[in-house]
Amino acid sequence: MALLLNIETATTNCSVSLSKDGETLVLKEDNSLSYSHAETLHIFIDEVFKTANIEPSNIDAVAVSKGPGSYTGLRIGVSSAKGICYALNKPLLSVDTLKSLACQAKVEKGFIVPMLDARRMEVYSSVYSYDLKKVREIEAQVIDENSFGNYLKHGPVYFIGNGVEKTKAIIEHPNAVFIDNKLPSANEMSVLSEIKYKISDTEDVAYFEPYYLKDFVAIKKS
Repeated sequence: MALLLNIETATTNCSVSLSKDGETLVLKEDNSLSYSHAETLHIFIDEVFKTANIEPSNIDAVAVSKGPGSYTGLRIGVSSAKGICYALNKPLLSVDTLKSLACQAKVEKGFIVPMLDARRMEVYSSVYSYDLKKVREIEAQVIDENSFGNYLKHGPVYFIGNGVEKTKAIIEHPNAVFIDNKLPSANEMSVLSEIKYKISDTEDVAYFEPYYLKDFVAIKKS
């Protein structure tokens, strides 16, 4: 019976949940279009503990969304998760951001493509079967009219995430289904972090790094 703190900061959604046995007890998030993680993350963490009337020392582990996603967002989430683990002497779990996003697509057939917006026409994506078995590993890819054609020819493909907006303007296949306005959330992390906790799939708190997929590039303002 695991009591877990889940932290999701890979996109503009600053999201925190407390879960027990894979069920979300309390969820606090702000999925506005701006990054407010540095200002709000620790406030949300404090609020979920107070709402659940649970002392932080009573949790069994801390789970963090590992990426891919925003470089700064991931750094903030992982740094916070590590700090809590150090302070409370708790194990650290990491959850695949795209799989967590795919969990929001409740479908009974076809494929699920969770995708996060990257630069220009690029997205970070992976492919899952309808029952959430990974079919294709995570890639950074530039979207064109032929993207995901080998999946679309076999049946419905459900695209979900903030990469959908640019994708639906390019892919016009009749089997393409676009699920708008969805971002990774600590709510879906509850089930995935519980699975990892049960099999003791933990990270080294000292050396764990987010999965950026691509190197950070600093751009000077013109």
